[in-house]
Amino acid sequence: MRGSRTEGRGTGMVRGVPRTVRLLALGAFLNAVVSFTFVYLFVYLVGPRGLSVTQAGVISGVGGIGLVAGNFTGGWFGDRFGHRRALLTGACVSGTALVVLPLLPVAALYGVLPVAQYAAGVVRAANAALVAVSVPEGGSRRQSFALFRFASNGGFAIGPPLGALVATRLSYDWLFVADGLGTLLFALYAARILPARGSAHAVRSHDPDAPGLWRELRARPAVLVLLTAIVVVDTVYRQQYATLPVFLAGHGHTTQLYGWLLALNGGVILCLELPAAHALRRRAPLGLVGTGLLLVGLGYAVLIPGAGVLLAVTMMLSVTLGEILYKTPATAYVADQAPGHAQGRFQSLYAGASISGQVLAPPLGGALYAAAPALLWPVCALLAAAAGGAVLASRRLPRPGERAEAAGRGPHAETGSPEQAPAG
Repeated sequence: MRGSRTEGRGTGMVRGVPRTVRLLALGAFLNAVVSFTFVYLFVYLVGPRGLSVTQAGVISGVGGIGLVAGNFTGGWFGDRFGHRRALLTGACVSGTALVVLPLLPVAALYGVLPVAQYAAGVVRAANAALVAVSVPEGGSRRQSFALFRFASNGGFAIGPPLGALVATRLSYDWLFVADGLGTLLFALYAARILPARGSAHAVRSHDPDAPGLWRELRARPAVLVLLTAIVVVDTVYRQQYATLPVFLAGHGHTTQLYGWLLALNGGVILCLELPAAHALRRRAPLGLVGTGLLLVGLGYAVLIPGAGVLLAVTMMLSVTLGEILYKTPATAYVADQAPGHAQGRFQSLYAGASISGQVLAPPLGGALYAAAPALLWPVCALLAAAAGGAVLASRRLPRPGERAEAAGRGPHAETGSPEQAPAG
């Protein structure tokens, strides 16, 4: 893509990040600023819409399922029709659905909201694939993904307070209109910055004669281990949005403490993730990912003795540092391992795995907490530790390059760091 021609430009932590990725990150930031409807959806449904808690839960749940499904399957559209086209189509569908959603009857919400969320999931997968294919062979994928995450997280830090202002000064309906219009503007912006005729790999990588997805995954067992571990740890990680506030309230803490913990999480990520990606760019990815997952487990283990303020702060710091260590290297590793014809589907699998906890964490964590409160944090710690250990052990699994080299055909896959890895 055009952005790859600027490889090597920039300074410091964004050195080597292609121009296309930087422009895409700016668009993601602006879009994230107005992406606040998911925060206030439940309140909107039980408030202005007058639904029962049960109805609101069902509608929110099916919307979440749509989002996860879009992440898991969106990469197929990019591999088949082009990642740019998948992003633009998904953004247009999602934006239009959000704009008209306040005008729809309640019955229509059961169908329109999952469609909007599914399209948003397709956009998320397409964004990841576009970042991956925009970095040339030997490029700085970790820094590119870290910059994109930095931009998105920065936008989400601004979005909820801005959404609260819109809801109180105007109405909750305007939240959806603003989100939808922002998504449509992002589509227009992306259409301008993404080249309509990039490389064949970037625009359309479908090859009817290429090996199937499952065959490619079986040739990369470490990727399968990583994806499974991410599903497990994301279910654990997202307990901070599900059972953690209930746990804190049950031990006499106010909502204010919970809010400060989330602010700590966001602030540390914004300050440290991009520098960490730059400083650790030459470290083998699976070692970083495995260590990060272990830190997530350690964080929840800190809560086993109780819910004191110091313990809660220590827990959040450990989980946040684990997130910084594992999320960017894991995304880049999957991109480095993906063959060219399946880059979108590989990124889609990771995108779906990395958000699966949004659907799994509340029911599983809630059920365990209701049945045996004392077991919740030990189980979370053990699951994350097992996931981290599995990723660390997967470093010894064979890679396609090793098998090809043994057969006398030469290396094919990444050797441990993005700087030495092919672009897929």
